[in-house]
Amino acid sequence: MSLRENKVSEAISEFIQQSGVVVAVAAHNLGTGEEILIQPDKTIHPASTIKICVMMEAFHQARQGLFSLDDPMLLKNEFASLADGSLYSLSVADDSEKDLYEHIGESLSIRELIFRMITVSSNLATNLLIERITAERTTQFMQELGTNDLIVRRGVEDNKAFQLGLNNRATARGLMQILLKLAKCEVLSPQDSDEMIGILLQQKFNEMIPAGLPANIRVAHKTGWTGKYYHDAGIVYPPNQKPFVLVILTRGSKAENEAHALISSLAKIIYDDWIQ
Repeated sequence: MSLRENKVSEAISEFIQQSGVVVAVAAHNLGTGEEILIQPDKTIHPASTIKICVMMEAFHQARQGLFSLDDPMLLKNEFASLADGSLYSLSVADDSEKDLYEHIGESLSIRELIFRMITVSSNLATNLLIERITAERTTQFMQELGTNDLIVRRGVEDNKAFQLGLNNRATARGLMQILLKLAKCEVLSPQDSDEMIGILLQQKFNEMIPAGLPANIRVAHKTGWTGKYYHDAGIVYPPNQKPFVLVILTRGSKAENEAHALISSLAKIIYDDWIQ
C-alpha cells in the first residue's frame, strides 16, 4: 500500500469510527491498481447485493445452453423452505417491486425477471430465478469466478431457514472480486458482461454510492437493505478514466437516511481521492 493509499484508508477508518456503524469497504481502481480495504473479509449479511450473483449464474446457465434468457417463466408465489421443504409465500408489502404479484399465473421471460430483480430489487423475481438455477450452482459459479466468500443458500423471506441460521453470506472483498471480473468483461463472454453491466446501470435506487458522486457519473450497481443492514456494490465510470469498483457494506445504522448519508459520504471520499 502506498503512503497516499494509507492516508485515505486512515481518513475513511476515522470517519467510520465516528459513525459508530460496522462498515466493510473494498475498492479497486482499474486505472492505477490502487485498493482500499477496510474489514474486507468480515462476513456480513448481503441482503439484496446477493442478487448480483443470481444474475451472473442465470447468464452462466444460458451461456451453457440450459435455457434461453428469452424463455418464459410462470409467475407463482409459492416456494419450498430450505429448512424442511414446507411451502411459504412472499409478502407483497415487503417487496420493493409489487407489479409482479398482479400477474401471478402469467409468464415473463427470464431476461425480464433478471431486469426486475436488479433494477427494482424484486424479491419475487429473485425467488423464481433461484428456484430455476439453484442456490448451490450459484455459489459454485462464484467460486469459479475466484471467491469462496459469496454463499447463496436460499431465496428471500424463508423465515424457517433464517431461524436456523441458514442464510446467504458475503464479504466486501468477495463482491469486489466478482465485480472486477465484470468490469473487465471477464464474466462469461464480453457480450454477456456488457449486458449485465447495462442492467446494473439502470438501477432505480440511487441514494447511496451515486448520491455522493457528481451527477453525470455512471454507476452500475446493486443496493441491498434489510433491518439494520444497508449496502451498495458497483462499478463507477468516471469520464475519460478507467472505472473503479466500490463495495460498501454496513450494519447498525439507526435510520435509513443515516445509512444513505454514510455510504454516499464514503463514496465521495474515495471518488475525490482517486479521480483527478
